Amino acid sequence: MNEENRRTTEEFSILGSSGTDYESAESEAFHQDLNILQVMDKLAVKWGRPVRRFFLYMPETREEEAFRRAVYGDVKKEAVYDALISYTKNLAMVDGLRAEKEKVNDPLQKAVWKLREEDAWCNTYEELEQALSASELTSDGMQQFLKVLREVLGSDSYRSMRGKTGKVLGEIRGLRFIITYDKDRISVTPGEIPGEGAYEEWLDGIAGGESTQLQNPFFADTAVSDLERTCIEMLKKRKPEFFKGLKEFAESDGDYEVPVLKRFEQEILFYLSYCTLQRDLERAGFAFTTPDTDDSKRMEAKGLYDLALAVTSLADGRKVVSNDFRYDAGERFFVLTGPNQGGKTTFARSLGQLVYLSKMGLDVPAESANVPFFPGLQSHFSVEESVQSGRGKLMEELTRLAPMMRDRKRGTFVVINELFTTAANYDAQIMGKRVLNHFIELGCMGIYVTHLKELADEASGVVSLRAMLDENGIQTFEIKRGAAEDIACAANQVNKYRLTYEQLKERL
Repeated sequence: MNEENRRTTEEFSILGSSGTDYESAESEAFHQDLNILQVMDKLAVKWGRPVRRFFLYMPETREEEAFRRAVYGDVKKEAVYDALISYTKNLAMVDGLRAEKEKVNDPLQKAVWKLREEDAWCNTYEELEQALSASELTSDGMQQFLKVLREVLGSDSYRSMRGKTGKVLGEIRGLRFIITYDKDRISVTPGEIPGEGAYEEWLDGIAGGESTQLQNPFFADTAVSDLERTCIEMLKKRKPEFFKGLKEFAESDGDYEVPVLKRFEQEILFYLSYCTLQRDLERAGFAFTTPDTDDSKRMEAKGLYDLALAVTSLADGRKVVSNDFRYDAGERFFVLTGPNQGGKTTFARSLGQLVYLSKMGLDVPAESANVPFFPGLQSHFSVEESVQSGRGKLMEELTRLAPMMRDRKRGTFVVINELFTTAANYDAQIMGKRVLNHFIELGCMGIYVTHLKELADEASGVVSLRAMLDENGIQTFEIKRGAAEDIACAANQVNKYRLTYEQLKERL
């Protein structure tokens, strides 16, 4: 392998971002606001907390998004998914053997566990190579990985290690001795068992495939019994060179793992963890789709729902309502009004999640969707006043909003939820209009959830949406286009501040 190919192999990342330092990735405001951290926590329960870091870094380029989307398309295929799940289980077995090795102190016993560990590692990657070779891989990422894997398995260092490990393990498995118990006397002598192969294979053969009661006693415990020590001492005398080499192997510092494969082992969990969650939700009746990313077409989705709410529903059976939306030509911002508890914040979160998941190269929670490229995602949700800082709620909101507006990031998708609720309506309207105009002038798109119907008045680039009520005034959680209603917005404020007739009478 020439130097350029070697460097390319070492730097390969299945995430398409070999230079990214995931260890230093930090949570951004939108991770919390959009309940993405809640989804990460769900994934971490099954896949381990380290998997979270891969969901904190969001690709910055179209190319990287497309790279990931294609890889995820391969991972979703039944044969590839099954192969990768089997791969993770085999790696868990390797970790188990490594843990057993660390428990023992006897150098010969440590050598055997080390051999078994390396053999299992080799088997893991050889099986993966065979499974992926038999699959129809269409993404550049998975095709590149298969090429890298073949280069590793075909390298001189791997073949040497594989040959040595296989040879020594074969000799160990071929060792035979007979233990005889006769009149309170135990004797250990060299012996031969008809047939070839490992002792477990012989047991399986004589049991006709039903060897549940016939098991190798020497793998039952990591501790070496006195009888086993006696057997080993006897064998040492007959095969001194073999045991000398085994001891040297135990004391060697050679590391069989390959950095590029270790990176793949960690990074593939980004795709597998989300794919497993998607499969669980699909079995429960939730729709997912691979989004189109055509900038020439309008942004839209059918059957869009809140992923975090859907994840929660798996445990508590909560009903999850989906909605359709579209941005027509020239439309930049939705202004969403309506009654409290009408699904406004949930809908805003679902829009932000749609953009986030699309940028991550993953399928989105909808029946169909087109999501053009956005260079970034920003959010600002209403906050409570800070006890630590002593600032009021309005000051907390302005403190967080200021850097968003100073950065002047162009073309991002922006999700704003209930700003300036503690300010006088007149002041809140002026500040809200300025915030909207600021982001529209920067070419951003987004949604602004508010109790101020005046922000939804007809303006360039602004579209009014409202949370719907049925004929009885009950929330339907459906979001539709339409002018903001005075009654709904007034009811929003009355309920929010407990100003109904009954509530006022009770307090007075």
